[in-house]
Amino acid sequence: MNDGSLTVQSPTKQLINDGLALSRSTWLSNEFRHSYTWLKSRLQRRVGSHADAEDLASSSFVELAGVEDLGSVREPRAFLTVIAQRLTFELWRRRDLERAYLDSLALQDEPLALSAENLAEITQALFLIDQALSGLSSKAKSAFIYSQVDGLTYAEIGERLGVSSSMVRKYITQALEKCYQVG
Repeated sequence: MNDGSLTVQSPTKQLINDGLALSRSTWLSNEFRHSYTWLKSRLQRRVGSHADAEDLASSSFVELAGVEDLGSVREPRAFLTVIAQRLTFELWRRRDLERAYLDSLALQDEPLALSAENLAEITQALFLIDQALSGLSSKAKSAFIYSQVDGLTYAEIGERLGVSSSMVRKYITQALEKCYQVG
């Protein structure tokens, strides 16, 4: 019967849980000591920056620590490599988006003065939108960007893409559905 009072685990069950947490912690600590420098040097060769390599290696271990069943990780270095590659691609994609955004700002008639915080927020939003649109065709992505960024009408977009206005409407609907799924 549950009367709302606190339930206390048996000492044996607590020791088992503590032992699992300790063995998990020990495994992660050992893997960190064994593979961090190796992973960081691999990443540094790939990204060319000591600071970025450290950030990526650390983030890779954070993701490794988030894996519920570490027993399923048969080859930790291979697993870390896959995580690090994904994080590296995300870093490069984010920087590409930021660079494209800054380039578009530079083309504005009146330059905008953005704070570093505003720039980071806008870059993050662009990255999330890019991720949301990742499964769409290039025409659907272009239609969405022409509509939302450039403010073109469906007819103008259709003319640029060589499709009908109704197809543009479908493309934009697909893109908006993807964005709503993320948000």
